Amino acid sequence: MEPGGRRRQQQQRRLQGPRQEAAEYYRGHRVPQRLEEALNTLFPLRPADLYGELANYICKFSKAPVICKLVGRKVLDGVGQPTLEVEIYCTVKNYEKRICSTVMSSHSQIPENASPDTTEADEKERNDSVNTAVEWVNESLNTMLRDLEPTDQCKVDKMLGEYFTKKVEEKKEIQKQEEEAEATLALTSCTPSATELTGKKKAAKPGKKVAVAERTIPPAEPVESVLCGSLAIGGTSLAIAKAGASVSRIPLYLHIALLKHDQDSPEEMTLPLPMVTLLSCEKMSRAKLKLVKEVMLIPPVQLSLKQGIERVLDIQKEMMRLLEPPGKVPSPQLADSKKGRAHNIGKKAPLQALKRISHLGCLITGCDNLEQPLLLMQTACNNIGLELGTDVYLAINCAAHELMDYVKGKYEILSGTFKSPDEMVDMYVELINKFPFIIALIDPLRKEDRQQWSNICRALGSKCYLIAEDAATYISKLKIDQNINIPMCSGVVLKYINQTKVSDLIGLTGLLDGQRHITILGSPDGESSDDSLVDLAVGLGARFIKLGGLSRGERVTKYNRLLAIEEELAKNRTLREGNLEFIAFTEESQPEKQLSDVLPPSKQDSLPPQLSQPALQVHSLPAQLPENSTLT
Repeated sequence: MEPGGRRRQQQQRRLQGPRQEAAEYYRGHRVPQRLEEALNTLFPLRPADLYGELANYICKFSKAPVICKLVGRKVLDGVGQPTLEVEIYCTVKNYEKRICSTVMSSHSQIPENASPDTTEADEKERNDSVNTAVEWVNESLNTMLRDLEPTDQCKVDKMLGEYFTKKVEEKKEIQKQEEEAEATLALTSCTPSATELTGKKKAAKPGKKVAVAERTIPPAEPVESVLCGSLAIGGTSLAIAKAGASVSRIPLYLHIALLKHDQDSPEEMTLPLPMVTLLSCEKMSRAKLKLVKEVMLIPPVQLSLKQGIERVLDIQKEMMRLLEPPGKVPSPQLADSKKGRAHNIGKKAPLQALKRISHLGCLITGCDNLEQPLLLMQTACNNIGLELGTDVYLAINCAAHELMDYVKGKYEILSGTFKSPDEMVDMYVELINKFPFIIALIDPLRKEDRQQWSNICRALGSKCYLIAEDAATYISKLKIDQNINIPMCSGVVLKYINQTKVSDLIGLTGLLDGQRHITILGSPDGESSDDSLVDLAVGLGARFIKLGGLSRGERVTKYNRLLAIEEELAKNRTLREGNLEFIAFTEESQPEKQLSDVLPPSKQDSLPPQLSQPALQVHSLPAQLPENSTLT
């Protein structure tokens, strides 16, 4: 045999083993069978891009994407406050690929009239929390969630909840050690002061008046602290949901709906009705009215969302025309800042928008009585041929919790005008009877005034939604003590903040649906340009969505997303018209339902009272199963 032929035989013997291994490997993965199926399927179609269609066919058999990296980043929200961005990277077809990102909205419990020191402390706490959240995402959560499928939301949220509970326990231990150290220091400290030795309080000077509450009222519940870094939990959970929708090649709202309904795709979906803020009655201005924080427009359900938004814009234009003083050239808009506020406060004048845009995306004005903004809205509608109560409805955010004078035990609704909780109920009844086009009151009372909540629900529940937003009991606190009595109301506003997880929203909206409560998804104060909140509201089946006004990019972005979803659902013929149903509460006094009757126990996210988070705000549950009264 020639030398060349001998070498070829030797080479074939060497390749025989690898060839057999390769054949077994490909047969084991059914590659020949898959290729034959692909060729047989594509040949009758004769696609223009054969290799592209072949790649699409074969990729169906690739492994599901898995999380390979999380990236946390400190960014700014719509009002310039620091917040958290979370990016998700997955291994897709053996390559690392950026899938999506989400930006959490910041949320502050600091009231408008807070002192500079309080505001500064809040800003420092927020900054520290964001820095800690970035660290959690880039280190612990990045390692913990690696190699998980982003479509497994329940497993991811469970792990996030366990991680958060661990951090809470660590914080408790640190606090315990600090308290023990302080106690030890107190025992070895110097002699108590003379005032302490006497054991008597310093008496008031003769003739000096001592402030005494006119009536004993339930004290305000303390503002609950936020665990530093909790943004990481909510941000990561939402980012995973977006990644799950992306790799499944479906919109986020449909992904959320499938999660809520155990992967059963709904035949039809209803868009939430927007509560569009048109006016913000500034409580810090020289105007007398303090009760109304926001005046909102709600389009009727008979209109498409696009038509409703156009109607609101028409009313807004007419409103601005009415507010412009005669003969005055329109001035440029000023930012909502202390400088702008001082510049625009002048002599007392008729109701006037100060040409400033609130962080809520609406005009800021000042009013001297409760009827003034309502009559202005009525005039604006009449001027363009619309009728309030038929062509558009009103909602008012009262924010009553900001008005309580704890010395007098009354709400200061106007400068120098005070009303007791019972008088507030009578005032609201008179208001709704006089202006029946108001179909929603948000936070008409503090959450501590539970008896008055029950009274107002029985008096107005069949005419108007009584909604709790800041009149809230936090979900973390409810999980600790499930025997908390909570006030009666028509519905609740849920905000996706801090350690809220997508699974929490799904579970709670299911609970509220079962109790025939309406759900409203609301945007926090410091909104971001992330529009995921809209998909959450649609997927969860919320009745309303509260996004603020039709100004400021971070808010208009969400309205645009809502319009895009409407167009998509209409195209797919899966859009169902919404409805407005009020809850008629019975007149008889009923004992308020214990939370343990409606909320199953959960140990996963239990928090100590001092670390309860304003995460997912659950404001109240029904005192009974009500009858429905349909708005006509």
